[in-house]
Amino acid sequence: MESWLKNHGEGTLLLLYIQPGASRTMISGIHGERLKVKIKAPPRDGEANQALGEYFSEVLGIPKSKVFLIRGESSRQKDLLVELPVEKVLISLKEIL
Repeated sequence: MESWLKNHGEGTLLLLYIQPGASRTMISGIHGERLKVKIKAPPRDGEANQALGEYFSEVLGIPKSKVFLIRGESSRQKDLLVELPVEKVLISLKEIL
């Protein structure tokens, strides 16, 4: 299994490294043990965090209510919980990676 992907009792934990203020929102590779995600939104007033949740909701085809930021609210290193099994997350993300 990928180092940035963990099983969690409520779904899947994604370990992310965020680059806010990018020219567009996209997954851009691996940064250490984390999946690197560029976010177009700026890092102020939670805008980048909100955009991150919306992006993964869209990419994984799940409602935003099933995507939770559980660690790293004001950090570039974030842990995102999605209520989806690891296998389904991998299938959705393999199209992008």
